[in-house]
Amino acid sequence: MTRDEIDRLGLEAALEQAHKSLREGGIPIGSALVNPAGVVVALGHNLRVQTGDPTAHAETVCIRNAGRRRDWHTLTLVSTLSPCAMCTGTAVLHRIPRVVIGENVTFRGREDWLRQAGVEVVILDDKRCANLMEQFIELHPELWNEDIGVPPEAPAPAPVPGTPAVTPPPPRKGEDSGMGKVRRGPRRAR
Repeated sequence: MTRDEIDRLGLEAALEQAHKSLREGGIPIGSALVNPAGVVVALGHNLRVQTGDPTAHAETVCIRNAGRRRDWHTLTLVSTLSPCAMCTGTAVLHRIPRVVIGENVTFRGREDWLRQAGVEVVILDDKRCANLMEQFIELHPELWNEDIGVPPEAPAPAPVPGTPAVTPPPPRKGEDSGMGKVRRGPRRAR
């Protein structure tokens, strides 16, 4: 099998996982791990909503599902969406040499970290992946923002009369913070 064929096979498997997550009420992101012979060795989809686990992103779930292995350095991780910082770190930690991304328009993860770690990054610009995410984000913007760590919109607190408009800096060591003196431990050598 050629690399292009492996990439397409992995993307089809990942896209199927993304649709599975959507049917379950979750975020439609899927992932697959493929070996050099084109065999899908693990699958995963975003389970954060379904399980309440904030770390259950598609790529992380896929890597968990792969179990203990000694061949990470030969595998290709395929995801329907650009991996976030957590998923990027997981791929780098396991020395996965290739990451294939279905699309990175609706969300651009830490592709820079992957490249800095020497990982080959392949962007497929798959319209199906982009359309799936665009539709989901349009229908569920609050759920999407929760998934990527964007805090909810909150009105700014009303100013309290007689208080400064700017928060003062924290007190220095030995200064009174209004709650007693600030004490910091000794500096450690690094």
